[in-house]
Amino acid sequence: MPISNYLANAMINATVRNTAYSSPANVWVGLYSTAPTASTAGTELSGNGYSRQNVTFSAPSAGVANSNVSVTFSATGNAWQPAVATAILDKSTAGNILWFSTITTQVVLASGNITLTSGNITLSVT
Repeated sequence: MPISNYLANAMINATVRNTAYSSPANVWVGLYSTAPTASTAGTELSGNGYSRQNVTFSAPSAGVANSNVSVTFSATGNAWQPAVATAILDKSTAGNILWFSTITTQVVLASGNITLTSGNITLSVT
């Protein structure tokens, strides 16, 4: 997954400018109907039971870490807009995008789900 400008700037500031960065206690994965970019927020899904899901990652090796839990998004009521991207964020609502990526379009009908299996989200700074 590419990193956002927010995270890139925080990493540079923390490593070469002695500017503290407080990492979040938890990170969350969100689904998007319009993909975010390094500098734009995209359009996150909303309504019908949608909420970001907490996700955890393995310890990094050679600049790469993988999710180590499966996360499931479940629609209630009506269908969601098709999901075309995911992002890792520093808060359960609002907050900052840290990483983002496009995905194969996923359609979630009323009372349907999208599951991102363990190991399916890869973060890289290489």
